[in-house]
Amino acid sequence: MTRAVLLLAVMFVTGCAQLQQPNTAQAEKPAVSDVIMKFDIPADALGARDPQLTTVLAKAGALAAAQKQPTVIRVTALGQDFKYINQAIWRGVPQQGLKPTLENLTSGTNQTYSVSIQPLRAGS
Repeated sequence: MTRAVLLLAVMFVTGCAQLQQPNTAQAEKPAVSDVIMKFDIPADALGARDPQLTTVLAKAGALAAAQKQPTVIRVTALGQDFKYINQAIWRGVPQQGLKPTLENLTSGTNQTYSVSIQPLRAGS
């Protein structure tokens, strides 16, 4: 009888172990993005040097400069387009005040052109 009770207890405990809910504290949390703003640059607007794109890039520069902490503007594009994009961004940055850091990242052939603004971190 004792063996039967012990066997039933072991089976009960083993069966319950399979029904336990996963520990949600150990579940991975999605990474918190610290991006202030990110947008893609349409290739046709860039190729045509669209005045609306120029305005958007200037506003991105103004937004980056208006932050209370230092920021970095990361531009991903082909090398030949950096001059235009950078000039448009700098037009929006006021002469006085905190200046954002501008990083140019050369894109691959099938990579989307983009601009992102993020807080500048030590070591970035």
